[in-house]
Amino acid sequence: MAGIQPRAASAATRLFIRAAARKGLDPRLRGDDVSGEADEPIKRELGTMGFNCGIVGLPNVGKSTLFNALTATAAAEAANYPFCTIEPNVGRVAVPDPRLFKLAEIAKSAKIIPTQLEFVDIAGLVRGASKGEGLGNQFLANIRQTDAIAHVLRCFEDGNVTHVEGSVDPVRDAETVETELMLADLESLERRVQAAQKKMRGNDKEAKAQLEVMEPVLAALREGKAARTVKLDAEHQKILKQLDLITAKPVVYVCNVEEASAATGNAHSAKVAEFAKAQGAVSVVISAAIEAEVSQLADEAEKAEFLETLGLEETGLARVIRAGYGLLGLITFFTVGPKEARAWTVEAGAKAPQAAGVIHTDFEKGFIRAETISHDDYVACNGEAGAKEAGKMRLEGSDYLVKDGDIFHFRFNV
Repeated sequence: MAGIQPRAASAATRLFIRAAARKGLDPRLRGDDVSGEADEPIKRELGTMGFNCGIVGLPNVGKSTLFNALTATAAAEAANYPFCTIEPNVGRVAVPDPRLFKLAEIAKSAKIIPTQLEFVDIAGLVRGASKGEGLGNQFLANIRQTDAIAHVLRCFEDGNVTHVEGSVDPVRDAETVETELMLADLESLERRVQAAQKKMRGNDKEAKAQLEVMEPVLAALREGKAARTVKLDAEHQKILKQLDLITAKPVVYVCNVEEASAATGNAHSAKVAEFAKAQGAVSVVISAAIEAEVSQLADEAEKAEFLETLGLEETGLARVIRAGYGLLGLITFFTVGPKEARAWTVEAGAKAPQAAGVIHTDFEKGFIRAETISHDDYVACNGEAGAKEAGKMRLEGSDYLVKDGDIFHFRFNV
């Protein structure tokens, strides 16, 4: 498998094998009761979309192995040859948030619904992809409408896994893929500019506004700079987003390291971290091999023990998601009750009516106020009743800025 390294039967491996053999499942995941009432199983479903993320990279960097591990599927064939991903693969995964399970435990919720993240995995890109080399350029359209890009970079040495460039140099690889993405954006934008210029001759105001964004972005791309490097005000940023340029999207560089370096990183990932910082991006160290093993463990306690054995506090998925939320400026709020505990995602800076609108447009249209308890207060007071008694429940109006971890009950009238 691309990106998976052979290793000795360590204590972590033995733990993995033992857990897999037992096929233990987290009670919440298999529907078993956790409240002592055998006839009231807790169900887990996927909720609304947090954000979606396109996965790019050269062939044989562990991209498909990582996709399969993150989404706990075998949708993307992971093999040691270029272009083994021949069709775009889409997978959805629950966003891990321990707070949600604690809230559900306190409220004795019958159902737990985390927010979800969508990954889109396309064929590996190579030099010349923008001109038709390889297969990756055929699928670039599939990631144009994603919110962010996860750029997987090979940061491990392994003579058994071929590298299309003949050597391991993740910064070079990042620049290779970024160049191909910029060339693809350049070709797309040149066509759009020509069309907008024709419309502007007819005094089209929308075309004029678009050109105010497209022309400086086009100039940057011609200079070999990504679209995201162009400084624009908030209104022009909205127009830029509508253009679906790949290099306008925030990037998380995912450093796929050997298992021994999963907790600390290595010299390759350190170079990527410097490169990412200079680009205004972030990097995350991950081992696709470890993630592949973790994805086979359903029992949360076994999973935590397995990670601890390797010196890890959380999965790579959690780190990738946290980085994505940070780049996109996203936060989480909750709705909690006996029927369900549910996580929702909004942009930082959203006000209470906008949060209500994420649940249902009628909630936003007829918004009156929001009964609000912070996550910490809810837990400290052992639930809504305790929070009310302690004076920790607040009534917030339409100007209230949502805070990460807020628990809402919206009052509305339509």
